[in-house]
Amino acid sequence: MTVSLVLVVVMAVLFACGVYLILERSMTRVLLGILLIGNAANLLILIVAGRPGTAPIVGGESDQAMSDPLPQALALTAIVITFAVSAFLLALIYRSWRLAQRDDLTDDDADIAVRTERAGSEFVADPVPASDDSEFSGADDETLDATAEEAVPVSEAAAKEERA
Repeated sequence: MTVSLVLVVVMAVLFACGVYLILERSMTRVLLGILLIGNAANLLILIVAGRPGTAPIVGGESDQAMSDPLPQALALTAIVITFAVSAFLLALIYRSWRLAQRDDLTDDDADIAVRTERAGSEFVADPVPASDDSEFSGADDETLDATAEEAVPVSEAAAKEERA
C-alpha cells in the first residue's frame, strides 16, 4: 500500500490550521477551524482506507480485491457530524451577533475573579462559594418576586406596592 505524500502533507496542514483557528476568540474562526478539522479527518480516513478496489456488493470472482466499506461509512459519519457541529456553531454565532453585535468571546467577570483569586492553587476544593441566605430567613415557603431589583418575597413586594 502506497500513500501519496501530498495527501499526508495536506491532511497535516489542514489539522494544524484547524487547531490554530479553534484556539482563537472569534466564533467565526472557531467555525472555520471545525470545518478544516472535519475535512482533515475525511482525508485521514481516505488515506488509511488503502487502495481503491471493486465495490464490495459486486459478487462473483474478480481479479481486483474488494474495497473495505468501513472507511466509506466512517467518512459519511464524519461528514454528518461536521455538518451538525457547524450548524450548531452557526446558530451560536447568529445569536451572539444579534445580542452583542460581535462574535468574539469575552471573559466573564466571575471567571476573572476566580482566576485572580486562585492563581497559585492547583486544586480547588470548593469552586462555588456558599451563598448567604440570612436575608431570606423566614421566607422559605414563599415565592420570590423576580421583577424586583432585589429578590424579596412576593408578600413583601405586594406590601411595598400598596405603600407606594
